[in-house]
Amino acid sequence: MNSILLSEIEKAYRENKLLESSFRNLKEFLSFQDLSAVEKESLEELVHNQNWEELDERFYKKLSFGTGGIRGRTIGRIITRAERGSSPADPIPQYPAVGLNCMNDRNVRSAALGLARYLRRALKVEPLKIVISHDSRHFSRYFSLLCAQVLGKINVEAFLFPSQRSTPQLSFTVRWLKAQGGIMITASHNPPYDNGFKAYFKDGCQLVEPHASEVIKEVEALESLRGFPAQEAELSPNILGPQADEAYIKAVETLILEPRAIEAAGKKLKVIYTPLHGTGIEIIPKLFDRHGIRYQVVPSQAIPDGGFPTVKSPNPEDPAALSLAVKLALEQGADIVIGTDPDGDRMGAAVKNKQGEFVHLTGNQIFSLFAHYRTSRLFELGILNSQNAHKAVLIKSFVTTDLVKKIAEHYQVSCVETLTGFKYIGAKLLKYELQCGLTNYDDHSFEERRAAQLQKGKYFICGGEESYGTSCGDYVRDKDANAAALQLVEIAGWAAAHSMSLLDYLDNIYTSFGYFAEKLGTMTFEGPEGSMLIAQILRSYRENPPLEFLGNKRLSFDDFGQQDHYDTEGDLIPKEIMLRFEFENNAKLIIRGSGTEPKIKFYLFTQCSVEEGLEQAKNKATQFLESWWTALREDVKRRISGPRTG
Repeated sequence: MNSILLSEIEKAYRENKLLESSFRNLKEFLSFQDLSAVEKESLEELVHNQNWEELDERFYKKLSFGTGGIRGRTIGRIITRAERGSSPADPIPQYPAVGLNCMNDRNVRSAALGLARYLRRALKVEPLKIVISHDSRHFSRYFSLLCAQVLGKINVEAFLFPSQRSTPQLSFTVRWLKAQGGIMITASHNPPYDNGFKAYFKDGCQLVEPHASEVIKEVEALESLRGFPAQEAELSPNILGPQADEAYIKAVETLILEPRAIEAAGKKLKVIYTPLHGTGIEIIPKLFDRHGIRYQVVPSQAIPDGGFPTVKSPNPEDPAALSLAVKLALEQGADIVIGTDPDGDRMGAAVKNKQGEFVHLTGNQIFSLFAHYRTSRLFELGILNSQNAHKAVLIKSFVTTDLVKKIAEHYQVSCVETLTGFKYIGAKLLKYELQCGLTNYDDHSFEERRAAQLQKGKYFICGGEESYGTSCGDYVRDKDANAAALQLVEIAGWAAAHSMSLLDYLDNIYTSFGYFAEKLGTMTFEGPEGSMLIAQILRSYRENPPLEFLGNKRLSFDDFGQQDHYDTEGDLIPKEIMLRFEFENNAKLIIRGSGTEPKIKFYLFTQCSVEEGLEQAKNKATQFLESWWTALREDVKRRISGPRTG
């Protein structure tokens, strides 16, 4: 049968119905000796029905580690009969999509085994321990159990939560159990048909180099899954008990700087919370209950559901995702709306203004509030002072607001910029951990760790990205929406105690430092052709950088993919295709491809003086950014034909 399929595939390739890379990968796939019945029957159906476009989607590339690990479709655009299995009437098939570019049994097993092989080789620890967690997505629990099963066959101890848990809790638990690695099954806020695999090192951080490349080598070296000898007695996974949740919650509570602010929040404010059908429901209500926060969960979004039936996209960056929560807030007379994405690492929020309307905060605004509140409070509390301020640090990605830099300059604390991807912030935290000289770091109290950092290393105030990810403590090495929810309530409580809303507090920050405004523009190009278009656009801007925009001349151009760049601590920044342009009048543009979605991203920045009034500065900045985005879209159209913008 394979020879007949290969003949049809070769014919389709000769007739230009298949991409060369798809043809190459399909030939390799057919050579596997361990193809399952579902794989064989699905491939036969797609080839015989001449679903070449679907085969291109499934085979034009192999999944590889990016800024978010591995992500891909786990439900095909066309679902085969074999994939449907015993679920013909259900929109969710019984089996994941077949293909080298899909999240399925084969790729998940390879990723888990590749990770374990590398950890065993690099760390030389026995028994090897790996923590596994998952979100509410389709096949997430299935993939988690599959990982535990295959790890057990090579004598690796697997630790699973009893149900869904968030990405930050996975990161924390790796450290808490002193495990050698972690696996998070999630595709964050991607569409319902996607899923993913994020790999973590023993420090609780996502894999950075050289670890990521070494894991990829191990995965590529796996010629056949049947090449792994099974142990006579397979290890059963360990199911974590309630003490795992309690340990994580206590770690989150160490972030509270002003207990009185939390008390004020409980008395003066009401919160509407939505987990958007994801993991936040496991922890955030417990945190709010423990601290007397008055809140209500959006009932229809409290139930874990990988189909995310109440939203177009479960992304708290999108105001539409919080629409049901805002509606409930208006009905209940609430003050704040908080939403977290399915894997609980990003938090979005909306705040009631003086007119009683809800204003959505951007990720840049949320992080600016965190950075200013935590830094100013640490000075007020006497923890930071003029003698040790240089030992404290704020960390942000290059594409995050420069207002954080201004805050750092004002308080004379450090500000370090990293590439996009919280793993780079996590790598900095490991550096600071090693610098402070404490043996068995996590066994020391939070206060002992902070004192050592301020003396010998660097004390992490907080870190954040414009894409709604923040962290305010190094007990976790990833962004943490559970902690962010508690932090935002604390800040709102402090503001309320000083007769301010969060919007008032934000305006005070702008009045002190100037108005900083940002806009993220994206263009989506799906599939293999889209991937080539994204590469073409990046190449065009790299080879022919714009000389000006809207009359503002270019002052500088940095190519992070070809030039060496060092951060403010003297560390070499890893090479990545990211282009940065600075123009006259405080205008800045950064262009990069998304590491997790088929998008190219344009980050636009401007800043305005508030001497003539804050509202005038806001209007001026908004108009400029909108005009610039319009000009940019036209510029892209000139560089390529027919882009689809979004």
